[in-house]
Amino acid sequence: MQILDTGEVRLHYRVDGDPSGAPIVFANSLGTDLRLWDAVLPHLPAGLRVIRFDKRGHGLSSQPPAPYSMGALVRDAETLLDHLEVRDCVFVGLSIGGLIAQGLAVKRLDQVRALVLSNTAAKIGTPSIWQERMDAVRQSGVEALADATMERWFSRSFRASPDHLLWRNMMVRQPVDGYLGCCAAISGTDFYTPTSGLRLPTLGIAGSEDGSTPPDLVRETIDLIPGSKFELMRRAGHLPCVEQPVEYAALLRSFLTDIGHI
Repeated sequence: MQILDTGEVRLHYRVDGDPSGAPIVFANSLGTDLRLWDAVLPHLPAGLRVIRFDKRGHGLSSQPPAPYSMGALVRDAETLLDHLEVRDCVFVGLSIGGLIAQGLAVKRLDQVRALVLSNTAAKIGTPSIWQERMDAVRQSGVEALADATMERWFSRSFRASPDHLLWRNMMVRQPVDGYLGCCAAISGTDFYTPTSGLRLPTLGIAGSEDGSTPPDLVRETIDLIPGSKFELMRRAGHLPCVEQPVEYAALLRSFLTDIGHI
């Protein structure tokens, strides 16, 4: 575990795998930290340089005052990759992490050679929906959203197991300002136009039971990028890397092989 002080935020990040390997970067969802990818990593191909980080206001990163802009979140990722001297990475972004991925690819094609846009979209929700959620959190804390979020995040079968409680606990322990800050960033983001200008290898992943970014929404965004590929994971919700890590890693392995990254 390491910390990068950008002058604006202190970002917690972790690098695993081969220090000289082909870089792959993971950006997680709202209400989770970099442990989101723990179950996937053991099933990735050998020889990769695996980079994960906690976005501002989440995990072990610092918590600047809310609200945050998507530009700030993209800049955080950009600064981290410059610090690590990363070029031509495959950037895997889930949910808000997928918005960060799109923004970074538009801004820094030298850093990003390919995208995996997982359970995300060019625009997620509406300002009114996000305002309602932010009002609920201000009034009653992140706990106020937890049960409804679990229903959107996970398939019925996964919610029947105690394992989902780990993710509920992770969500409600996120700092309120960090959660609100990232809600504001999502609310203010519409990447349909910039994403439609991207020309790089892209894999889209959706979960058939995702209540946050349904498959049709994910596919609509993936279709903005010519030559992209779309995969639907059956019996999985918004966090398929948690519910089906082996299958998720297999999709990543196939994509990495197809584009010659490994």
